Amino acid sequence: MNDINEGNDLNRDPLTGTPGAHPVGVGVGGVAGGAAAGALAGTMFGPIGTLIGAAVGVVAGAAAGKGVAERIDPTGETEYWRSEYKNRPYVDATRDYDRDYAPAYGFGLQARENKAGRTWDDAEDELKQSWNSARGTSSLAWDEARGAVRDSWDRTDRTYGTYEDSDKYFASRFDSATYRTADESFDDYRPAYRYGTQSRTRYADRDWDDTLENELKDGWEKTKGTSRLTWERAKAAVKDAFSSHDEYSRYRRS
Repeated sequence: MNDINEGNDLNRDPLTGTPGAHPVGVGVGGVAGGAAAGALAGTMFGPIGTLIGAAVGVVAGAAAGKGVAERIDPTGETEYWRSEYKNRPYVDATRDYDRDYAPAYGFGLQARENKAGRTWDDAEDELKQSWNSARGTSSLAWDEARGAVRDSWDRTDRTYGTYEDSDKYFASRFDSATYRTADESFDDYRPAYRYGTQSRTRYADRDWDDTLENELKDGWEKTKGTSRLTWERAKAAVKDAFSSHDEYSRYRRS
């Protein structure tokens, strides 16, 4: 996939920055970036960010389900594809992004969530049959939309893998975390680790400091999902994930 910049091109591993590894890039074909604050109808924070407003374009009205919110950041996807779509070989420059291509990217994102565990080859015939009723304003026929749908599907698929690895890594060292208390579980901290992981991708060119901490604090209540943690309890885990670039990189290679 084509690079946009180090922080938002999710064709890179979200923590190691390795090109072509995983998305998030939800970064991330690559996979998605994300936003630090906001949410849609109380849906929960996901590996790459949160739903903000209606996430105009990429969600295309279809990605408001809890499952999607737990997996990807439609707002980050919107930002990514709006900048990147023009570089894709399947794009017709005479077509409009918002009207024609955004619904296709949103369809691919939603389809990957709905058909978790299935391959593209297995699901494509069903997607082709569903496109006419799902495409909304798009004037693209399936053969014209297929490239964008597949691109978005692949990007979301890589996001799944990236955050599964991230969850495993932080779960493996959770018992030794000095900031947890006896009555707090990994499920309480999972959104915090994901928030830190997403933020490391989103703000790859920044160090953890008071300014960044305050920005992330503003988004915590809307991204914590079912976590019982206040920001004061969660911020150490968020910082842990944000700062664990080298350790996580070694874990991914092991």
